[in-house]
Amino acid sequence: MIENSPWRLNFDGASNAIGNGIGVVLVSPNDDHYPFTCKLDFNCTNNMAEYEACIMGLQAAIGRGIKTLEVYRDSALVIYQLRGEWETRDPKLINYRKIVLGLLEEFDDITFNYLPRDENQMADALATLASMIKANKEEEMRPIQMSVYEALASCCNLEEEEKDDNLWYQDILRYVRDRKYPEQATENDK
Repeated sequence: MIENSPWRLNFDGASNAIGNGIGVVLVSPNDDHYPFTCKLDFNCTNNMAEYEACIMGLQAAIGRGIKTLEVYRDSALVIYQLRGEWETRDPKLINYRKIVLGLLEEFDDITFNYLPRDENQMADALATLASMIKANKEEEMRPIQMSVYEALASCCNLEEEEKDDNLWYQDILRYVRDRKYPEQATENDK
């Protein structure tokens, strides 16, 4: 990894009838993803949740010693306010903007960019999850582990061929393992 290669930060906030939550994904120059999410246990507007998410993401980046960062969000308001292109009039957001501007001093290079909603799905899902969960304050939440499976669990769970070659799944198991059809298979069987 090149020292000055930019990291990417996607963030999102969610406020709904159930609650409030924020989601952040830090993406390294090597395309490693580091997700963060937090339940907000106080009343806030959606825009306040957006700023909370941005602040959490910036603090996570600072904690990792990241100096070059590209920040992305699928809502124009916070991005354009942080770029200085839109005025921040809402009294609830003025202090949030000041906090973010203070955090920016920790970076050598930082940009704020708008991106389409479908490109911010992970941060959106994390924020929505956090907003909807009812967390017990005494319980510690462990990090979410996400994987991508490329085969059905039932295929991975089949034992090696048993003595009885007439079991219904033996041909399937052979195909999954060897990518070969049985010799007697017709085109219709394949």
